[in-house]
Amino acid sequence: MKKYFQFEELGTNYRREFMGGMTTFLAMAYILVVNPAILTLADVPDLPDALRMDYGAVFVATALSAAIGSIIMGLIGKYPLALAPGLGLNAFFAYTVVLVNGSPWQHALAAVFISGVFFLLLTLTGLREKLINAIPIELKHAVGAGIGLFITFIGFQNSGIIVNNDATLVGLGDLTNGNTLLAVFGLLVTVILMSRGVKGGVFYGMIITVIVGMIFQLIEIPEKIVDKAPSLAPTFGALFSSFGDSSFYTTTMLGIILTFLFVDFFDNAGTLVAVANQAGFVKDNKLPRAGRALISDSIASISGSIFGTSTVTSFIESSAGVAAGARTGFASLVTAGFFIISIFFFPLLAIVTPAVTAPALIIVGVLMVSSLGKIDWTKFEVAVPAFLTMIAMPLSYSIATGIAIGFIFYPITMIVKGRIKEIHPIMYIFFGIFVLYFIFLK
Repeated sequence: MKKYFQFEELGTNYRREFMGGMTTFLAMAYILVVNPAILTLADVPDLPDALRMDYGAVFVATALSAAIGSIIMGLIGKYPLALAPGLGLNAFFAYTVVLVNGSPWQHALAAVFISGVFFLLLTLTGLREKLINAIPIELKHAVGAGIGLFITFIGFQNSGIIVNNDATLVGLGDLTNGNTLLAVFGLLVTVILMSRGVKGGVFYGMIITVIVGMIFQLIEIPEKIVDKAPSLAPTFGALFSSFGDSSFYTTTMLGIILTFLFVDFFDNAGTLVAVANQAGFVKDNKLPRAGRALISDSIASISGSIFGTSTVTSFIESSAGVAAGARTGFASLVTAGFFIISIFFFPLLAIVTPAVTAPALIIVGVLMVSSLGKIDWTKFEVAVPAFLTMIAMPLSYSIATGIAIGFIFYPITMIVKGRIKEIHPIMYIFFGIFVLYFIFLK
């Protein structure tokens, strides 16, 4: 096992990988609760039962698809990168496809399935890997930093440190609120541990935050430890009924499939590059085993749609595991194991509150922004697209939008500067796609 995952070459061990895998799981465990709530449109009253998915089935589908994707990533891609149904795409699935368009959720699952198949074909031909390697190193660093700012912003939001302000869009939250104070405490503890060079400081910070939260009754002690696993029957294989339904074959559904395909590609590519950069895997602007890594999310999305959940993609919370010491695919196997176990230990997930995960997200953002030091800011033609890529992600609340803006400006500034020969031909294709993205898909 050590030889397969190259523990010696990467300077790691079982303890670090286990800690990293567990930290990643704790940082993204919220998806087990959030994804079923979104896909079942739990916050929408008076919704016909036909449009509402079964909560228990979606929960199991979420855990299984995350486990399968993470296992494939660990064994084939060998990256410490975990997968699960992506936020944003699940909201598009539920609120746009089902609620606004009125499409049956079975049709939405079929659209996810088709987009997953297309992704797998693109990956097997090697096209996806070529597209990622064509991205300039400066933009790769900017994507990593932008995602760092984005997840830090999410951490501040989840903790209540930053809240909505009608006058200025955002503002400082109520620092006297118990959960907000708990998040601030967790942040301070984690900063102290990381500053002291404690290995796994992010993970230990989360554990200490949970204990303090229980002491001050901000986190409830679970009444049950183990519960019966919900049935997967209500959603398993439901998508296949769509292929015999003539109402599925419409131009609207084609647009939905393309949207799933488009957003997932750049969200996943951005996350993969960012985490790989953080772990030090990117060499000479090349991502080793990129093709293998990309296969995992394709298969995970296909299997996830069969189980009954939206598009599965790489999770940026994996960077929390990398910060805790993970360097190999063994950490992904550990995360997958926890997802499988979580099916039976669902009540315990109640202790993983936003106040617990927020400090980890904020600290990881600090670590990821360090990639900005590798960008030559004295070159204005590089600085502009890099900066816009980075700043647009948190401001637009979208990784894909940040990438789109940066990729549009890059060829423009490079051409004007006279560096046209340095632009990879694929970047012109990206330019055209993203312009169309803003005109039509957006």
